[in-house]
Order: sequence, then structure tokens, then C-alpha cells
Amino acid sequence: MHVVLAGGGTAGHIEPALALADALRRQDPSVGITALGTERGLETRLVPERGYELGLIPAVPLPRKPTPELITVPGRLRGTIKAAEQILERTKADCVVGFGGYVALPGYLAAKRLGVPIIVHEANARPGLANKIGSRYAHAVAVSTPDSKLRGARYIGIPLRRTIATLDRARVRPEARAAFGLDPNLPTLLVSGGSQGARRLNEVIQQVAPVLQRSGIQILHAVGPKNEVPRVDNMPGMPPYIPVPYVDRMDLAYAAADMMLCRAGAMTVAELSAVGLPAAYVPLPIGNGEQRLNAQPVVNAGGGLLVDDAQLTPEWVQSEVLPVLADPHRLFEMSRAAAEFGRRDADDLLVGMVYEAIAARRAG
Repeated sequence: MHVVLAGGGTAGHIEPALALADALRRQDPSVGITALGTERGLETRLVPERGYELGLIPAVPLPRKPTPELITVPGRLRGTIKAAEQILERTKADCVVGFGGYVALPGYLAAKRLGVPIIVHEANARPGLANKIGSRYAHAVAVSTPDSKLRGARYIGIPLRRTIATLDRARVRPEARAAFGLDPNLPTLLVSGGSQGARRLNEVIQQVAPVLQRSGIQILHAVGPKNEVPRVDNMPGMPPYIPVPYVDRMDLAYAAADMMLCRAGAMTVAELSAVGLPAAYVPLPIGNGEQRLNAQPVVNAGGGLLVDDAQLTPEWVQSEVLPVLADPHRLFEMSRAAAEFGRRDADDLLVGMVYEAIAARRAG
């Protein structure tokens, strides 16, 4: 059996694809797996690092919304669809699983031409163009939110890294706090704007950090590798404020924290919900509004707070986040609500959908 994954470009597309790849290998170590990608995407590093084959095709950026540019896409896609077809034929692909992004649409159209079954996974509440088109030809469509607008979709969540999906925060907390130099007993706020950081979050938390510290809150702050790490002089007896460029063990960061201040990318929302970590979500103010839609269901369930980027101020953190961190009962209730909303088994559910699609093709 050989499965081709189409989800290049950003970590939000690649990580779920790799989580599915890992789950397929757990089920059957002999399964062949090839990930489609382009030379410009993060997959050129992430896929080989995880031990999977990468098949490169030309990049054809897609407009996020229907525009006059859309009519030029079919012509520009011809060469990249042909390249995807050649990879499917070479690998004798039994199924294509797409996660959106540049490489998904060529993968879907190549699979359709060759009669290879298609499965679409959409991570965002508002689906992208590639997955909207791919869902028309798919054997099955899986989504990360119960509010998805894709027709006939099955709500399964997002396939997550095993270190996250199996994380027991309470059990790992002592090790995690020791690893970051945090106090083992103080309420802890984790702050991160994603892999590159977020200037708005960085500026606000640096301003409000002394207030939080004086209130007995310690802070672990991932500022982003391209941003300047602030110099901090933690006074003896004060809860620590620990800024770091980057956290490569997010499982430990989640375990160390009681709450998080973060953006609302689909992967972030899925991971925090799965591990039961409440958050104050600050949706990215650009794009088509999908980050707000990503966070809204878990916030509605009681597992987080939501604030517009323009409304995120030191005063808002002091009035809204600090009371949560200072109230163990409220933290517990929000954590439980997030965990009840979260899904830890999306990778295995998607494996089952792959097997169903392949069986249906062979039977038909």
C-alpha cells in the first residue's frame, strides 16, 4: 500500500500530514508514504527530517478568494498536475490525502485523472480554495471543527504529533517546569505567537509582566527566533519571567503552563484543546478571519477567552487573564472544558478513512 500526502507550504498543512504518516506507519510499518511538496515550502526540511520521501512539484500559488486571477490558474496548473501524476504513477499510489495549500490542488486533480481515491482534510473553520475544489471529488472529507461548511464532512479534529496527543500535563508538569527554570508551584502563563513569534503579543506581555509577577504569576515567553529576546532581571523572591527565542518541546511548554496567550491558528487551537490547556486567543488580524472562527467553538465551550488584536492591551491582560490565573477553580473548569472539546484521536480516525477509501476502490 502506498499513500501520497499533499499538504505543503506551511507547518499548519505539513504537521497534520506528518502526524497521519506516523499513524499509518504505526498501523503498518511497511506502508509506502510520499509527501508532495515544492522547493519553497517548509516541507523540504520537515519531511526528510521525519524520514519520509518528498516528491517535488512546481509551485502554483492560489488566490485565497475568487478573483480575476482565478481564471489563469488552470493554465498555470497543467505542468504541476502532470508532475503530480508522474509521482502517483511512479509510487503506484493507492490513495491521496490532501491538507490544503499549494500542492493539494495539483494532487487532487492528478488523482482524479488517474482514478486514485481522494481524502480531504480541512484544518480551518473556513476552508481554502484547494480543499473546496478537492472535496467535490473526494471519497471522504474530514474537518477539524463541527462548524465546517464543507458538504458531507466528518468532524474528527486535526491529526497531532504523538508527543502532544498523548501528553498528560499533570504528570509531566514537575519535569517541564524544572526544564524551563520555573517555580514548581506558581501559576504559569505561557506566551507564544507561533513559530515566528508575534510582535503585538511580545510588546503587551513585556509591559504587563511586572504586574503579573507582583500578583504571583510566572511567565514563560517564546518571543520568536527573529525577535529580540528582552533582558530580564528577575528580583529575588519574585516569580520568574523567562523569555526564550523558541521552544522546540511544545509538549513540555504545555505541561508547564496553566494558561496560554497565543494566536488562534488551527493547529494551536487543536493542540491546546487536546491537552486541556485554556488560552486567551488573539486572532491574527489579517487574512480572511479564519483564526477567529478556529477559536470560537472552544471559547463557546468555556475553554478559552477571545480578544481582537487591537483590543489586546496590558490592561486587558490584567483585567481578563490575571483573574483566571489567580483562581484555581476557574482554571480547572476551563481546562476541563477545553479537554472535552479537544480531539486526540484524529490521526487514527483518518487512518481508518484511508483504509476505507482504498477498500472501496478495490471492491469497485
